[in-house]
Amino acid sequence: MTPEEIAFGMTGAIHATATGRREALLPSPMVQNHASFLHATTEGALICTWFGGSLEGKSDISIFASVLAPGAGNWGEAQRLSFDPLHSEQNPVLFAAPDGRLLLFHTSQPAGNQDECRIRMAEVRRDPAAPTRLTADEGRYLDLPPGCFIRAPLGVRDDGAWLLPIFRCVQRPGQKWNGSHDVAAIGISTDSGKSWHLSAVPQSTGCVHMSPVALSGNRQAAFFRRRQADFVYRTESSDGGRTWSAPHASDVPNNNSSIAAVALRDGRIAVICNPVNATTSTERRASLYDELGLEDDRPDADPAGGCIPVWGVPRAPVAVCLSEDGGRTFPIRILIEEGPGTCLSNDSTDGRNLEMSYPWLLEDADGSLHISYTYHRRAIKYVHLAPGWAGAADGRQA
Repeated sequence: MTPEEIAFGMTGAIHATATGRREALLPSPMVQNHASFLHATTEGALICTWFGGSLEGKSDISIFASVLAPGAGNWGEAQRLSFDPLHSEQNPVLFAAPDGRLLLFHTSQPAGNQDECRIRMAEVRRDPAAPTRLTADEGRYLDLPPGCFIRAPLGVRDDGAWLLPIFRCVQRPGQKWNGSHDVAAIGISTDSGKSWHLSAVPQSTGCVHMSPVALSGNRQAAFFRRRQADFVYRTESSDGGRTWSAPHASDVPNNNSSIAAVALRDGRIAVICNPVNATTSTERRASLYDELGLEDDRPDADPAGGCIPVWGVPRAPVAVCLSEDGGRTFPIRILIEEGPGTCLSNDSTDGRNLEMSYPWLLEDADGSLHISYTYHRRAIKYVHLAPGWAGAADGRQA
């Protein structure tokens, strides 16, 4: 599809495909839409949030959301939830706090300087008279060091502490951020989000987008995107998320693009991602923000003591990878959509970008699966798979 054809289809209307799945392109007034996140409300509605604007890193990038009401056949209009004219606001996450508040967390950075990023928290409200209508207050920045980035939802520890998965874009004085010294951590709040401190994940250089899931007892596993574009990495906690093991490679390839993990009701773990890595393609780009056109004479961060990030590996196909052993192995990989996945440009208007990336997934109470992902940097695509999706006759192996 061309960018124009995609834009024409961004109505939010859900339609059935020949294979029985249901799909939609979410409405948005912006030419670039990326990094979607799905949240289910207690009333049965779905909220999809993402960031939109002209180009990732530009100050016109803001957080948007759309609501799918229970039983509705159309996603609601896009609604803007952040309004900072000086920063690029990215990677939204919604959290149903134990006190009943619906909280929006997102990143806020100047241009491509992820090492200067701060995390903002704002309360989101739904209008009882118009439940698909959302508003967000101004919110505030968390008291965490600069360079903290997010992608995955919060959890609540057994003692009531809030746990926010974080990756730290560590500042290198006099050098530009390039991902070479990113590490994983957990942001911890014991006072319902008023104050925060960090707990590092050991030996996690290059591991980002930490996505935790609950295992049996007090155990958890978490999965990572890797800057080195080799494999999805896994860590484990045996004390409810207080401490974590050093991450190790799983058998799922990773292309230095986002992943998401959930624990399914049948006990399996599902990771949705692009299961390809740097060994499958020679396509490369200089950096994530090489198209911003801003003058910056600082050298790129020296990878010594860190890692060498790999950018430009194709971001396709989209697949759900299933594990029956707590995420140690993923022998079943179900294809959601395939394509070239070309991502050598972030531009959303000229048709060069063909990525299908940053997927998210939620399991419904009936066993169906809700999925969203970036479609060619132009739209957010929604896919709904009916109960029994894992064993459907049309399920193809990725």
